[in-house]
Amino acid sequence: MSHPIMFDDDDPMLARVRDLALALPEAAVKVSHGRPAFFTQKVFCYYGGMPRRESEDEGEGEPRRHDHAIIVKPDPDDEPALRQDRRFWVPKYLGPAGWLGIDLGDDTDWAEVAELLDASYRATAPRRLVRMLDAR
Repeated sequence: MSHPIMFDDDDPMLARVRDLALALPEAAVKVSHGRPAFFTQKVFCYYGGMPRRESEDEGEGEPRRHDHAIIVKPDPDDEPALRQDRRFWVPKYLGPAGWLGIDLGDDTDWAEVAELLDASYRATAPRRLVRMLDAR
C-alpha cells in the first residue's frame, strides 16, 4: 500500500529546505511515506510529520500534523538542550531514536535550520561525505 502525498511541491518552506539540504555533498531527495526525505546513504531530514501523542497532543482525537516542519537527528551533544526548547517536538516513530521536529514559519531562523541540517547530515552521512563537507 502506497502512502498518499502529504506535501505541496510548490510550498515555499519546502523550497528553502530543499535548497539548503541539496547543497550538502551528494544529497538527494525522495518521497518516503508521502513526504520529502533528504538523504545520502541514510535520511538526514524529513519535511513534515506528526508528533508522538505523549509529547504534544495528549487526549482524544488525532495529533496535529506538522506540514511545514523538518525532522532531523541533532548532534548528540545538542539533543538534551533541544529537547528542553519548546519549539521542538518528538516525532512519531523516529523520536525514540533521537530525532526531533521543529515547525517552520514566517519567523523561521534559516541559519538555525541550516545548522540543524548540517548536524543531522553529519550524524547520518558516510565519513567520506563529512570530509567533503569539511573541505568546503
